[in-house]
Amino acid sequence: MNRVKSVINTLEKKGYLEIFLYVFFGGLTTLVNFIVYFICRELFQSDFIISNTISWILSVTFAFVTNKLWVFHSKTDSFIALLIEFFKFVFYRLLSFGIDMGSMFILLKWLDLNDYIAKAVTQILVIVSNYFFSKLFIFKNTDKIIEVSDDEKKDESQAKKL
Repeated sequence: MNRVKSVINTLEKKGYLEIFLYVFFGGLTTLVNFIVYFICRELFQSDFIISNTISWILSVTFAFVTNKLWVFHSKTDSFIALLIEFFKFVFYRLLSFGIDMGSMFILLKWLDLNDYIAKAVTQILVIVSNYFFSKLFIFKNTDKIIEVSDDEKKDESQAKKL
């Protein structure tokens, strides 16, 4: 556990923690996307458009939660603010869905690639686009959650007394 904390501290000091967390949760989001796509295509024999749409909806929901809580540490002070943030997230994910569907169409119909190779290629484009959308337009006004030790709290309260 100390090794994990050491790695996290090193990444944070170098300014890479947010990117690392985004890639980590982006990887999990991609896994959700692939698994759902596979289930829809193979188990339910759905068309690639229906399979891709269902996998997109579930992976976007997963991504919103992980991005909000663990990557960008976004805090909202009201339900309305949460809804606005969610709708902005969905809006930009719809843009990346367009990238996803357009890329899938080109790779499958024009270049005749395998479904799963095409899906892998499109996910790289989607992850990069989504990071920039999230960083620049969705979670841009967030405060980092900072863990403060008891000693630091005592020092702060003593400083206020002075």
